[in-house]
Amino acid sequence: MLLAVGVRSQGTKAPIDIPHLQRQGAATQLMVHGKPFLMIGGELGNSSASDLAYLKPIWHKLVQMHLNTVLVPVYWELLEPEEGKFDFTLVDSVIYSARQHNLKLVLLWFGSWKNSMSCYAPLSIKTDQRRFPRARDREGKALEILTPFSEENRSADVRAFAALMKHLRAIDGKEQTVILIQVENEIGMIPEARDHSEAANRAFAEQVPAELLGYLQKHKASLIPEFHDVWSATGFKSSGTWEEVFGKSVHTDEIFMAWHFARYVNAVAQAGKEEHPLPMFVNAALIRPGYKPGQYPSAGPLPHLMDVWRAGAPQIDFLAPDIYFKSFSEWCEKYDRSGNPLFIPEVANNQSVANAYYAIAKHNAMGYSPFSIESLENPETNQISKGYEVLQQLAPLILANQGKGTMAGALLDSAHHQTQLHLGDFVFNVRHEYSWSYARRVEGELPRVGGMIIRLSPDEFLVAGSGIIITFAVRGDDGAIAGIGMMEEGRFVDGRWSPGRRMNGDQSHQGRHTHLPGDSFSMQKVKLYKYQ
Repeated sequence: MLLAVGVRSQGTKAPIDIPHLQRQGAATQLMVHGKPFLMIGGELGNSSASDLAYLKPIWHKLVQMHLNTVLVPVYWELLEPEEGKFDFTLVDSVIYSARQHNLKLVLLWFGSWKNSMSCYAPLSIKTDQRRFPRARDREGKALEILTPFSEENRSADVRAFAALMKHLRAIDGKEQTVILIQVENEIGMIPEARDHSEAANRAFAEQVPAELLGYLQKHKASLIPEFHDVWSATGFKSSGTWEEVFGKSVHTDEIFMAWHFARYVNAVAQAGKEEHPLPMFVNAALIRPGYKPGQYPSAGPLPHLMDVWRAGAPQIDFLAPDIYFKSFSEWCEKYDRSGNPLFIPEVANNQSVANAYYAIAKHNAMGYSPFSIESLENPETNQISKGYEVLQQLAPLILANQGKGTMAGALLDSAHHQTQLHLGDFVFNVRHEYSWSYARRVEGELPRVGGMIIRLSPDEFLVAGSGIIITFAVRGDDGAIAGIGMMEEGRFVDGRWSPGRRMNGDQSHQGRHTHLPGDSFSMQKVKLYKYQ
């Protein structure tokens, strides 16, 4: 089940046409103006939206790269330059500029925490540690992290975020330029696994809150396996201190912090939704292999802590990964669990857009967003532009098929040269084009390639992507052989398929396979038949 399907918060009933989440089969879709919307996105660099003159020429560049959504920071220190006095100049300019370029926005609230630190908190908060206390390490040294154990810290963030959401309702409630909100950014404790301030130490010695234990007991059979194993090691205790219930380790420290971060964020999100109940999510900085809590931003909305965040932050609609590691498919799997819908708000901009094709087709992802998108050169011809141009054409077909079991995705690289997909009566053997016997030889790692297959009818399929070769077989053991009846390249124009070249000759290796070359992104329609 989802953290919260839709955008209703306690005591708030959202207008039916406000952006919201809605189920379609096994998928969760973002609805905008009553229709499903696929976020073909890019995230601006952290500082890009703080200077209107710097930002002005970027908008056209984003359009050239075929984006339909931009992820833009909102900085607490600039929104509230003086306590209780709010300046929405930057926010308004971003919204109006996005409208002029027919782009939607996901706003990123850089509030109490950004990449673990409190670097975007107003200076008045940073300099008043008595009123706005910091987290501390085990020696008592203050960290550049606001402690979540301070009601004063939380209340200040709540007031500012609520003011932002109230303003968005006033200027954007009808237009729906802003379609989604990220609350905080990459929350986590580092270089300690937990806060050792006096307030935190007192809380750590207390009993585990009944709300958390009640949630865990209720959902015991469906807990994330990694968390289930930690709790089972102490015999699934239903009461006690944090170390009594979860054991004495840095992993317990992390669980403790995750709960308190989640409660803090839930209060911020709830206050915002009471003003303007847009869907809201939190994002996570991921874990490097072999790292332990404290060595990475610990206690954030990470996969092994998903149940703690669900219990502590019911106002958050889903958890999302920021993926900078090569193991892209692995992290997609970890976040596409237990009803958590997948959205990738941040990914390295030098990674192949084949990632997006895979995530959308395999995991029904709501969107994909390379970081620092404006820094890329050659906006009309770079690899993101090439991949996004095809995705834009495919979006209506993708949205119509999400959650119905009629799509499949493949992602290939040096570690995984081939995979097998199943749709209807057919098997699709997908190979990296460089593994083909006729391909040119390459030194070193193979480039990442991939794509998607969408079933249009029992024997007709749309294949899209880059750098893959597909052969076909028939499911079952009756001896039937799959043949290519017809293969054509083409594009979608105003939502309709416009065929190009018929590819039944050399391009299909005389009826043996479909090939999407790796120097670009393309799509082909394939009609299969069976013979014996």
